[in-house]
Amino acid sequence: MLFRFMLFFATISSSLACYASDLQSFNNKLSAAIERELTKVNIPGAAYAIVHNKQIIAIESFGHTDTRKETKVDANTVFRLASVSKPFAATLTTMLAQEQLLNLTDPITKYVPNFQLARQGAADKIQLKHLLSHSSGLMPNAYDNLLHENWSMEKIISRFDRVSPICQPEKCYGYQNIAYGFLQPAIEASQNKSYSTLLQERIFTPLAMTHASVGIDVFQTQDNTAKPHILRKKVNTGRKNSAGKAIKRYVWRTVTVEPDYFKVAPAAGVNASITDLAKWLIANLGHNPEVLSPALLNELTTPRIKTKKDLRRRYWREHLTDAHYGYGWRIYQFNGQPIIYHSGWVAGFRADIGYSPSLGLGFAILINAESNVINKISSQFWAQAHQLLAENKAL
Repeated sequence: MLFRFMLFFATISSSLACYASDLQSFNNKLSAAIERELTKVNIPGAAYAIVHNKQIIAIESFGHTDTRKETKVDANTVFRLASVSKPFAATLTTMLAQEQLLNLTDPITKYVPNFQLARQGAADKIQLKHLLSHSSGLMPNAYDNLLHENWSMEKIISRFDRVSPICQPEKCYGYQNIAYGFLQPAIEASQNKSYSTLLQERIFTPLAMTHASVGIDVFQTQDNTAKPHILRKKVNTGRKNSAGKAIKRYVWRTVTVEPDYFKVAPAAGVNASITDLAKWLIANLGHNPEVLSPALLNELTTPRIKTKKDLRRRYWREHLTDAHYGYGWRIYQFNGQPIIYHSGWVAGFRADIGYSPSLGLGFAILINAESNVINKISSQFWAQAHQLLAENKAL
């Protein structure tokens, strides 16, 4: 299956090498290849965007908002971004720091005074910059399980006094969601405004991200939203593919949107359409300097902590030679070129976004089902796009 997908992308690359100016031809073939991959696992709905420099090259949508198939996904359908929310939180925090409205070396206990760890004084050593880069020294995904159990943030924070760090800050990588949520009180203290208001004023409105929002309440009141889906079962079709493997039919079940990760808005609270993400990519490529300055973008994408586990990611591992986390973004060395990237996964949704500063290229994809097909699509897009655009700079 992977060979077929790579072969199709190779066909796209060959076509574009001959017709470097025919971007529509490129997108038509890309869209067909992605649609086949989505169909194989019966993804209910999806959308993707490609941007090059200031231009939106393509926005494509597939399927429906839920299994009833009454409403099609379109360019403005809103999805949950899950952890693709983290770049927004990091951007806002770093922006405020550069304006001297807060300091990235502030201890988190300045803003969350009831946060304590089992080791005396350890909590005071964790600074805002450590939260931004997941280098706090906490064990990975500390107490994420309590979000699913509907605990309040106050109660969850009170449990950290049972946790001992696994390393000193800046010495090891440990991905966090609850701790990333601690950025919110720091952000709100800087101007006495809510996190959602500041994101709206500083990022969403200036970039004309008209469907972007924060929180479950807004998501539930919007009309054009993708509904989450979880895998119910795989049914054997009795057929086999060209490699002799059984072909299964994936059966997805529509579920309700859960409030759990919305409690940690900086970590997973943003909702947006694929059109919004296209505009976000253009800004991160440096084409809205009045909103995201070159100094800000440089600060966000400076490697802070090595993430060795990423080098073993399925579909990505054959291309990655180095992986770090910056402030809210992963920094990959992919076939010799840097990619600034993040993925997201929350009940019923997956999201991927990335851009190549050297090639001026960005790609984002959203699906309303929990499937690893998104990793396959994203990694293979970048495998061919880097080769293609490196040879055809005019595109």
